[in-house]
Amino acid sequence: MQTITETIPLPNSALRESLLHDRFGRVFSYLRIAVNERCNLRCIYCMPPEGVDFQSKKELLTTREINRIVGVASTLGISKIRFTGGEPLLHPHIVSLVGTAVKTPGIESVHLTTNGLLLRETAEALRQAGLHGINISFDTLDNTKFKTITRKEGLPVVLEGLELALMLEFPDVKVNVVAMRGFNDDEITDFVELTREHPLTVRFIELMPFDSHQIWKTGKFYQAEHLISDLTTLYPDLTPVNGSSTEHCVFQHPGYRGKIAVIPAYSRNLCSGCTRVRLTADGYIRNCLYSHREYNLREILRNDGTDREIADLFKTAMWNKLADGWEAQRRGEEHRESMTQIGG
Repeated sequence: MQTITETIPLPNSALRESLLHDRFGRVFSYLRIAVNERCNLRCIYCMPPEGVDFQSKKELLTTREINRIVGVASTLGISKIRFTGGEPLLHPHIVSLVGTAVKTPGIESVHLTTNGLLLRETAEALRQAGLHGINISFDTLDNTKFKTITRKEGLPVVLEGLELALMLEFPDVKVNVVAMRGFNDDEITDFVELTREHPLTVRFIELMPFDSHQIWKTGKFYQAEHLISDLTTLYPDLTPVNGSSTEHCVFQHPGYRGKIAVIPAYSRNLCSGCTRVRLTADGYIRNCLYSHREYNLREILRNDGTDREIADLFKTAMWNKLADGWEAQRRGEEHRESMTQIGG
């Protein structure tokens, strides 16, 4: 993979006149950028086995366009970047994207979310490029269940990638687990035990309604408050500790090196403190995961738009953010079919 990084000059300093904020006093400092739509897995809660209709390459943002967006976003108070997909490690220039973002003035941390299948081949280059944090998504520690949920083999490869990330001492390593009743609720202790010897955070995430078959309606939904209750029953000595703004409840077991978090992605208890902006792989700003309204940044980029116009569209998008994800969902009409099209 290409490892050459590009130094992005700061756009006109006049753009720094305001931070990204909305009508409710929220300030946005965290930009999640989907670098592609394609994935090498077919998880049942994300897409059907045949996949979804991905857009052509020409419809997706180029590496140079993404770099430019990061540069402008940094002048608006964005200090954290996360690259997602699809599967971002499928992007041929993902190491370059990470390296350029790391070198962008104002960007304090750069993170990436992956399913881990390609991590063995890319982890060292990503570490050298300056990647601060890596989230590895897998929902089971059982080979048979892994094949059921992803429709592919590969759990040993994913676990080897996790082991390598820990060996390389990335500053922040997290495991993302979509919690589902009747599927992996019997593995809670197995995941918690990963934190005994390793300085990582295991994050149990509520199932979200972004799949064509609506798996979340089949009785597998595992509400955050029930997850917390089960966790504290299994581990009565868990102590509340600090975590990221995304992590609603964070715990640590005495003597364990890592942490456990619960993320109410569907319950939406975090909306009042939201700091996130999303950019889809085809260049649309989404001010809320559940919003159906998008803002076409690609059009500005490909019509010789100025940095000021890019900044203004970000400001408009975030000013129009609704009070919470429930209102955003109620206001919607059309929606993208899969989480891989929104950006993980």
